[in-house]
Amino acid sequence: MNSVVVWSLVSALAGFLFGFDTVVISGAERTIQSLWGLSSWVHGVAMASALYGTVIGAMFGGLPSDRLGRKPTLVWVGVLYFVSAVWSGLAHDVWALTIARFIGGLGVGISTVASPLYISEIAPPATRGRLTGLFQLNIVLGILAAFFSNYLLEGVANDWRWMLGAEAFPALAYTLATLAIPESPRWLLLRGGDDNRRRALGVLATMEPDATPDDLEREADRIELATAAAGPAAGSLAGLRRPILLAFLIALFNQLSGINAVLYFAPRIFEMAGLGEKAALLQSIGIGFTNLVFTFIGLWLIDRLGRRTLLVIGSLGYVFSLGLCSWAFASGHERIVPACIFAFVAAHAIGQGAVIWVFIAEIFPDRFRATGQAIGCATHWLMAAALTTVFPTVVSSFAPSTVFAFFCGMMVLQLVWVLTMVPETKGVPLEELARRALGIPLEPHKELGNR
Repeated sequence: MNSVVVWSLVSALAGFLFGFDTVVISGAERTIQSLWGLSSWVHGVAMASALYGTVIGAMFGGLPSDRLGRKPTLVWVGVLYFVSAVWSGLAHDVWALTIARFIGGLGVGISTVASPLYISEIAPPATRGRLTGLFQLNIVLGILAAFFSNYLLEGVANDWRWMLGAEAFPALAYTLATLAIPESPRWLLLRGGDDNRRRALGVLATMEPDATPDDLEREADRIELATAAAGPAAGSLAGLRRPILLAFLIALFNQLSGINAVLYFAPRIFEMAGLGEKAALLQSIGIGFTNLVFTFIGLWLIDRLGRRTLLVIGSLGYVFSLGLCSWAFASGHERIVPACIFAFVAAHAIGQGAVIWVFIAEIFPDRFRATGQAIGCATHWLMAAALTTVFPTVVSSFAPSTVFAFFCGMMVLQLVWVLTMVPETKGVPLEELARRALGIPLEPHKELGNR
């Protein structure tokens, strides 16, 4: 198997832990609330504690990625996941659980910066969408694994502890695997120095085994020159208003779709539609499978149709499924709600889910890629934390039809935004995308391995 693919797969496993960590709480949240007699507000805070950590991790995840390197950051992500899983399973009260989940959230937030960043920097333009999209695919696999694990463990003694602690096993495996991947050659060249250049050339040689030493030297020179050329135009983030706005809005709309609320509270939503508790958990597994199938489709299409086209398709699916779900609750046709939710998840998987991490990782110059990734991720998780915190209160204060109608209206706005503002990044080298972001005229050039 190609080395770049293997390294991308290992890095993307952070997404598996991301998906598992964020959704596994859905099977335990009702038990936790009744066990410790939590009010709706305290319950919401405990449920969102991982998201608060995720916000902090996303906001500052660019710092270790830039200063320590992409690889060490990914290793520490695995450590955070492992500590969180063990502590959550052993928590003795709601505040211990809240702290443990917060630590796991730090891992989630940092992983959303570091993993897509690392993959985008080693992937050729022709396959960059699919390889970076492996992060999202692993998120979906983690979500499915969490739903399935919760279903299997439901009913055993202290089932909620086993549900939350099960993540320790994949977290340990991931941490060990990241020790074997190399550092990003772009990060090494950006740091400068003869030793870093030698290391970068070694990584490039593994990535392009048929290239000659002169080819590798020219590739390293090209990356260094592209970074230097962008320097005067990108002396600060102030010169990157357009990519910052794009990253902010794609992350904002991602959460205004209601996707995290649906994933976190899927069993509760299905119970509101008239399903029993066990049936609701089983339907949640159906969400996981739907997400997986349509994520595969999205990754197959992302380098064929492009990022913008998938966002349009996903937006149309959002509007249809959320609007129909709102009508079903309002008219008493709750029996179709599960089908509406499945359609909603499919629209997300093929659109925003497949595109968001790829798109944010593409649109910033090398020097500001980690910071730009952090801006988009922090926006995403701030909104996710806010929505998860208030959702239990909102669904007890407003009719479900009103809640889903709000999400539907937000997706109409997303569709307008995509059609009027979002550029296509399919197949464009990172250096050319950086020039576009900075308004520098494009220059034709040949690149090693079409990088």
